[in-house]
Amino acid sequence: MRLRDEQKEQLVRTKALELLVEEGFNGFSMHKLAKAANVSPATLYIYFQNKEDLIVQLGIEVGLKIHVVTFEGFDYEASFEDGLWMQWKNRAKYVLENPIAAAFIEQFRNSPYKKKLGDEYFQEFRNNMTKFLKRAIEKGELIPLPKEVFWTLAFAPLYQLIHFAQDGHNMAGEPFVLTEEIMRMTFNQVIKSLKP
Repeated sequence: MRLRDEQKEQLVRTKALELLVEEGFNGFSMHKLAKAANVSPATLYIYFQNKEDLIVQLGIEVGLKIHVVTFEGFDYEASFEDGLWMQWKNRAKYVLENPIAAAFIEQFRNSPYKKKLGDEYFQEFRNNMTKFLKRAIEKGELIPLPKEVFWTLAFAPLYQLIHFAQDGHNMAGEPFVLTEEIMRMTFNQVIKSLKP
């Protein structure tokens, strides 16, 4: 039995993310991955059972990393506004610094592979967000909203700014750079829509 080589496994995971984003889930194959990572196809099966297992493992890995980053420096005793702003900064930083992982997780969320995950993988994230939101409502800092409405108001504007930044231009085709000033201006409007 061949042993796992951690450096080789990390290279395979990195190349897999790149290929999955470049080729899409349907265009991706284990053979293409083996070639891109300069390993034999048999080596891949030391780390993963098959293509589906690889994609699901990467979904878990990237999803959990986003959870950790989202709550970096987070203080549950802080106000709702301060807590949400911390999440905005953390999410923007992660996506802009990790565009391939961020593009992969978007594909993953909109794929049948997402259904292969059990709820337990992201339960801690859900619990943390529920705790944060419940506390904000109890303190009178947040209006009670259906979860879908809250998520749309709280985070869609951030991700649209990030898309403009990644494209390098706005909807009019004018150059765009995401600054903290622009992010804060947008955030302030979001907070107005969420506060009682």
